[in-house]
Amino acid sequence: MENYPMLDLFWTMLLLFFWVLWFFLLFRIIGDLFRDRELGGWAKAGWMILVIVLPFVGVLVYVIVRGKGMSQRDVKQAEAQQTAFKQYVREAAGPSDDSVDQLHKLSELKSRGDLTEEEYAQAKQKLLARSS
Repeated sequence: MENYPMLDLFWTMLLLFFWVLWFFLLFRIIGDLFRDRELGGWAKAGWMILVIVLPFVGVLVYVIVRGKGMSQRDVKQAEAQQTAFKQYVREAAGPSDDSVDQLHKLSELKSRGDLTEEEYAQAKQKLLARSS
């Protein structure tokens, strides 16, 4: 360590950090290019060539020109994933709380004598058929 002072270590770590950050941004841009459905194939190829041939300039220009759209596509994808997850949970949970509440109300009506056994069975059958 005598030949490598602390300041040199700091600069090396800083350069390593920026190098990793640049690669992260590069892969993020490539992923955004392939995810964008509005951009045509030739435009995607042009951006890829720019990003590969002139890496630092290409990444910087891409972020300046398409950075806002990049964040909008991220938000749209997150919302689509959230909607799909909520739909999956609803399907996996089975009947909704509304049908459970309605079954409870039907049983109360039957216990009070407002519904006969036949009416209760018909209403219950109709409710269960509608919820499944």
